[in-house]
Amino acid sequence: MKKSVFPILAVAVLFLLLTHPALSFEGASRGLVLWYQTVLPTLLPFMICSKMIVSLGGIRLLTAPAAPLLKPVLRLSDGGCYVLVSGLLCGYPMGARNCGEFVKEGRISASEGRYLLSISNHPSPMFLLGYMAAAADPSIPLGLLLIAVYLPVIPIAFLSRHVYHVSEGTARNPLFQENRLSFDQSLMDCLEVMVKIGGYIMVFSILAEFIGQIRAVPPWARSLLLGITEITTGIQAVSRTLAGIPQGMALCWTASFGGLCGLFQTNSVLSGSGLGTGQYFLWKILHGLMSAAVFMLLAPSFLPG
Repeated sequence: MKKSVFPILAVAVLFLLLTHPALSFEGASRGLVLWYQTVLPTLLPFMICSKMIVSLGGIRLLTAPAAPLLKPVLRLSDGGCYVLVSGLLCGYPMGARNCGEFVKEGRISASEGRYLLSISNHPSPMFLLGYMAAAADPSIPLGLLLIAVYLPVIPIAFLSRHVYHVSEGTARNPLFQENRLSFDQSLMDCLEVMVKIGGYIMVFSILAEFIGQIRAVPPWARSLLLGITEITTGIQAVSRTLAGIPQGMALCWTASFGGLCGLFQTNSVLSGSGLGTGQYFLWKILHGLMSAAVFMLLAPSFLPG
């Protein structure tokens, strides 16, 4: 992925920086403000706490309420339960980061890691309840958005489990050895990841700024392109150009897919784990399409006639 996509992205951004410095500055500023005001304060505390919980051996304590359901139904190990729960609660790219770390440390097997990567990297409930709900049409019930985003996790989990041949037996990894880190080590590791995320947000915010200036494309189409590029910019664009059921479908697609920016963030936190983003990308496309379909099917029962 890096060898094929990164050079193209780098050349494109460099061309835009040289030919349109004012727009580039505006896009970079928006990206850094988004990272500093929204992503950093919401994600970093969760990341630090998660690192310390894992390091201090508190995985089973945290997953105890969910493990009796997740283990028999989804065939997950204790570590796998933690990856899934943390990914659902903390948002992009926390699920992928824990998944990659657990594979590298031997807490879960490679097959369980590939399985978890397809179902554990999602927008957090806080993001949906706060950012997306505030942007959405007031006539769209929040509960419908939550159902449409998270319900597809169940069928995707069963499909992915069979694709990667995960069972209760393969979801255990006997090679795991405890590796405890100090708070300083955990903090520096989390800060390094946050800097990477900030860099990607800045780059894709520059691209989003230029996509927003393409007047030859209808506004609704630009909003979909922005949703494919970067999730937060895409949600705002969709909320301005669409309404009703089309808006809800586009919002669910954007949130579930996560944008190309989210894909690159995920790729960065998987470094050294042996897990790739090629198949992950396909799972996210499937998740986005299923979320949009669920919203379309359930909307008549939720929305006023």
